Amino acid sequence: MLKKIFSVTASLFAFFCATAQTDSTKKSSTTFSGFVDAYYRSNFSAGPGTTNNLTSFTNSQNSFELGMASMKVEHTTGKVSGTVDLGFGMRAHEFSYNDSSRGLSAIKQAYVSFAASDKVKFTMGKWATHIGYEVVDPTGNRNYSMAYAFSYGPFFHTGFKADISLGGKSAFMIGVANPTDFTTTTSNVKVLIAQFSTATKNDKLKAFVNYQGGTGLSQFDLVVNGIVSDKFSVGYNGTSQSLKTNGLAESWTSHIVYLNLDPSAGFGMTLRGEYFKDRATNPILGNAANIFAATLSGNIKIDGHLTIIPEFRLDNAKNSIFTKSDGGFAKGTNTFLLAAVYKF
Repeated sequence: MLKKIFSVTASLFAFFCATAQTDSTKKSSTTFSGFVDAYYRSNFSAGPGTTNNLTSFTNSQNSFELGMASMKVEHTTGKVSGTVDLGFGMRAHEFSYNDSSRGLSAIKQAYVSFAASDKVKFTMGKWATHIGYEVVDPTGNRNYSMAYAFSYGPFFHTGFKADISLGGKSAFMIGVANPTDFTTTTSNVKVLIAQFSTATKNDKLKAFVNYQGGTGLSQFDLVVNGIVSDKFSVGYNGTSQSLKTNGLAESWTSHIVYLNLDPSAGFGMTLRGEYFKDRATNPILGNAANIFAATLSGNIKIDGHLTIIPEFRLDNAKNSIFTKSDGGFAKGTNTFLLAAVYKF
């Protein structure tokens, strides 16, 4: 497997070198962007010292919290480009959870790219995963809290990939990367990543078929976005992952539907419904077996830069895994969250 991966990589590099040319007329450009976000979260039934939070980035209780301060710089010269995307705060720390001891947790993304032609682009470095509907930056999500599928799926990949245009609205990506969520490793294990994307001519329906796989790891993922009208759209994410490590097996599936309503330019709402099912002998959510979570989020947009997100969330598990204020356990729990996200 490893030899085949390196053979493919060598072939891609050969093509990379063969197509590289010197362009004396190349133009350069630099863009800067960023954001800062903060939130308050209160779970209505959490017992002392608990949060009743089983997903990423909102592990707090009755506290005002900083999410992340982020700065992204992109520079392009002719056919080559470089991107540095830095994040500071608990959100960035959790995103790069394997890198905290190496001083790399502030680097969300860092990669270089070369456009060999108008149909082929090569990229090497670290980038956020292609798998799933949600992203690490709150500016890219309409719900502030995260789904279970995002929280237990891949966060990022570090490796080499090729993006290939297939003509029209279709494209294909294939690459090889370190084990999932590792910026650096001494392991010989590598992960194959791939994506096929397509859309209708008017872009009202888009579909992404995603994959990651390697020794003991397999995940298939489907994302579909549909625009019903200028005020209503629907999203779907279905994903299934199986992982075997050290003789232990983890396996889960998730189905998520996003209903997006935008009655005006300054206000929108999203209802997210997720069914998450543990299917392995070593469940990642303890004895939960499966969970249904419904999240209703408002998006109040101010001056095109600030978004206020009030959010109500209900999580209900098959078994009693959430704490109660009296020290007992319950199958369900309710949460209120208020977030502010400013982008520039």
